[in-house]
Amino acid sequence: MREFRNISSLNKGNLALALAPALTPSGIDSDPLFFNGEPVHPLIVSRGLLVLADIVSTRYFNYTPVGLRDPILSAQGDRLRAECFSACNGVYARLDLFQEGLYGDISYGTTNVDIGTELRRALIGVKQGDKLKLLIGDDGLSAFHRPAEGAGITKLLRQRPVEMPERWIRALGNCAPIHRAMKRIFLVEGMAAKNFIAALPPATGKEQGGWLTYTKTGVRLEQRRGKDSVYISGLHRLSALKRLMSDVKSIAFYAPENEDKGSMMIELRMNDAHLTLSLTAKSYQGYSGEGALLESLSTLETVENADRLAALLKFESKIDRLETAQTLGFSKSEMDYALGLLAVSGKLGYDANEQAYFHRELPEEPDRVWKDNPRLVAARKLLDQTLYIDGDRWLVRSKDADYRVIYDPAQSIEQAKCTCTWYLNHQNGRGPCKHILAVKLKSEEGNDGK
Repeated sequence: MREFRNISSLNKGNLALALAPALTPSGIDSDPLFFNGEPVHPLIVSRGLLVLADIVSTRYFNYTPVGLRDPILSAQGDRLRAECFSACNGVYARLDLFQEGLYGDISYGTTNVDIGTELRRALIGVKQGDKLKLLIGDDGLSAFHRPAEGAGITKLLRQRPVEMPERWIRALGNCAPIHRAMKRIFLVEGMAAKNFIAALPPATGKEQGGWLTYTKTGVRLEQRRGKDSVYISGLHRLSALKRLMSDVKSIAFYAPENEDKGSMMIELRMNDAHLTLSLTAKSYQGYSGEGALLESLSTLETVENADRLAALLKFESKIDRLETAQTLGFSKSEMDYALGLLAVSGKLGYDANEQAYFHRELPEEPDRVWKDNPRLVAARKLLDQTLYIDGDRWLVRSKDADYRVIYDPAQSIEQAKCTCTWYLNHQNGRGPCKHILAVKLKSEEGNDGK
């Protein structure tokens, strides 16, 4: 866990939430100031933050409320981004607040903020016409709430210190390639969008799954796939969106282009703000266990390329992949793998709407890639027991058992096959097994290991 250096405090009725030291384009800033101003639409900001607080404190699989409540906040010059995961790690949420909806300039950096019980109460108390001022800096996130009628500032009590779950780093790393595979399937606007949210079951509701299908009358949950449809497992995992029902202008529905019943994503579009939720393929799955980046981590060259790329990043809200690749002299695949490795470290996210990576920064841990990917470590130990046979056939000996692998280096690793139990249960849907990874590593040694 990453601990914060200060505790949150109460000063003249203003809540200062504890922050980690800020990482900015010019290095670590011990006195950071990311934003000082007011939202144009205070209700959207307060309700959006409450949605994140609801999600981060809920375990949707076997519903249980928990005490987590500290989103990751990135300031990227043209927007503020707040990200979090549900307690079960099966729901990712991101609130984007654009500069057009904020009075005040946005700086650069990444930190964590604590949405504690008392702040939740204050945010719930924000009404139409109220003023909400935010100061995000070394003293934390200070929220000044001035009601439209009457004078005074909402008083908030002292908060406890907060910690960021280690599993969030793994989950952030796995989200990026999953989100990159997302394509918009359909969009609903106006009352159709509001009606969809109104009909959502509560977080405590029973498991519902099926195809969210676009029709002339709105979005319906069907048991058969339609022309424009997105599969969802656990419809109740969208329940937190009810807080934003009156603010939503449209909802975009996303799904992986080449998957049948995989993960899905929706994006609520409001005045000067977006809220994105993405769900794992099954409600009992967590993003920290997807293994989506294992292929991109398997070569030393990728590690070196990622280091070069990281040195160029300066909290961009949209990374120009082509321009950056040309600057570094990377091929398309080298660029993709380097981006994937930085995502594993929590340094990059992916915006499916803008079809671009964005830069966030978290404390550096050089060994994190290997610690968070035990299959990759296990694959490296199998190299001496990995033998090429002929064609695309390989043999891997592991624990006195022989496993047959079919892998052609000229093809995607997703087309590889293995006779092990992991592959029989998951295929490559949760990343390749250690035997396929061992073959890939072996094929890249010398003359493809042959």
